[in-house]
Amino acid sequence: MALIGSELQRTALQSKNEEHMRSLLELLRTRTGAVSEGGGKAARDALARHGKLSARERIARLIDPGTRFLEIGLFAAWEMYEEFGGAPSAGTVAGVGKVEGRDAVIVANDATVKAGAWFPITCKKNLRAQEIAIDNRLPIVYLVDSAGVFLPLQSEIFPDREHFGRIFRNNAVMSSLGIVQIAAIMGPCVAGGAYLPIMSDEALIVEGTGSVFLAGAHLVKAAIGEEIDNEHLGGALVHSEISGVTDHKMPDDASCLAKIRSILGKTGRRSQAGFDRTTPAPPRFDPAEIHALIPADRAKPYDTHEVLARLIDGGDLDEYKAGFGKTIVTGYARIDGWAVGIVANQRGVVKTGRGEMQVGGVIYSDSADKAARFILNCNQKLIPLVFFQDVTGFMVGSRAEQGGIIKDGAKMVNAVANSVVPKFTFITGNSYGAGNYAMCGKAYDPRLIYAWPSAQIAVMGGKQASETLLAIKTRQMEKGGQQIGPDAARQLLADIRLRYEKETDPYFAAARLWVDGIIDPVDTRGVISAGIEMAAHNGEIPKFSTGVIQT
Repeated sequence: MALIGSELQRTALQSKNEEHMRSLLELLRTRTGAVSEGGGKAARDALARHGKLSARERIARLIDPGTRFLEIGLFAAWEMYEEFGGAPSAGTVAGVGKVEGRDAVIVANDATVKAGAWFPITCKKNLRAQEIAIDNRLPIVYLVDSAGVFLPLQSEIFPDREHFGRIFRNNAVMSSLGIVQIAAIMGPCVAGGAYLPIMSDEALIVEGTGSVFLAGAHLVKAAIGEEIDNEHLGGALVHSEISGVTDHKMPDDASCLAKIRSILGKTGRRSQAGFDRTTPAPPRFDPAEIHALIPADRAKPYDTHEVLARLIDGGDLDEYKAGFGKTIVTGYARIDGWAVGIVANQRGVVKTGRGEMQVGGVIYSDSADKAARFILNCNQKLIPLVFFQDVTGFMVGSRAEQGGIIKDGAKMVNAVANSVVPKFTFITGNSYGAGNYAMCGKAYDPRLIYAWPSAQIAVMGGKQASETLLAIKTRQMEKGGQQIGPDAARQLLADIRLRYEKETDPYFAAARLWVDGIIDPVDTRGVISAGIEMAAHNGEIPKFSTGVIQT
């Protein structure tokens, strides 16, 4: 595929786009570095003085040398809990890595962040890690080092269905499913949190630093008057030689991590899902060229085929219904050798077979019909689905409504919701309204969902939303007897737009785990490949059924 447009136009446009993407990626690198520091060097030095490794050091020693750790929720809690000093990565490092050649989910409390205390979003992040283990039938390793629930916010983490208790419920369910769970108690583990490691299949504890009890020494004294220190209450010797609560007593972090590797290395392998893979081939064009293809102005069109040519093996897309429903591109391809079905919003302006123009990024009835049928085909053929979202929503207006856009959109949403093959979603640009749903947003159970730095997620675009909010605010003020002049209205609009755009920012989404992370577009192929490889561990693909589908 050759790039579209004259050489002069293309060079000028590329330069502007590339410069904009470069600035976004530099911001991503800076913020990644800052968050990865956790509670800072002084806090890590304090751990070292007690003979403890940091959470990231523990993970680096646990996974196979030279392999990638696919992090989940790096930006969890970004710019949240600032009144309490913040909580980088929600005080927990989580992701998928290879241990003795086996994919495993790893969750490590970061003791440099509020002593590893659990904030509300920490609970959500841990549940997301367990969800990935369940969906893909992956073993999970918990590296426990936590002071327990962050008490000032206990009401937001304790009693509800998706709160702290759900984690222990999942421990039990995962065990019943045959999912291996290994826990290492490498620091304090108190109160209800004590159930997490002990409900795992196997529990290790580190001498001198690890402890586990339902109530610490101070609470014991307050409750029953007994005076005892934490080590004699629930230390390694107590639980390995007296209570029998833990299974392995380890002298230090390094030997503990080595023991986990040894245990996991001996686990058997279950039946695979059977997704097709051949010898990988590089894309036809350099993936780095995507930086020049995504417009700096998100309202500008671009040809999605150009982006796909830099992601799929050899640039070879077996496009499905290429001449119909053109605002969604569907087709079969390979990414790093894996067979995939691609569903991508076309951002270029297209012309229908009747000669009518359709706006890129909008889902019309014909494109919704095509996408729904293609998703059915991929389920029939056992082909994982990859969605590339740059969608402003479904077409509106009397013609679209009379043509049944709601019915056709519902058909596509049904197909996405009931799809049983693994789904992977990348938000490359806009992700607005019901378009987010139809293109497999977080609510539709993608195995992984990542955003590019150019992403925006909202119920509608900033301009439309801001003007709508301004109209509502103006009416409210006028009802109260206030008159809004032109200058005041402009200032109010600017304030509303600034606040709204902050909430559409990908970091806002990543902070709340609406996406698993933010990545350089160049890394997309690697994430897809790692995702399908981990999904292949779950050979239990249920029967595909849509129920009543809209026709």
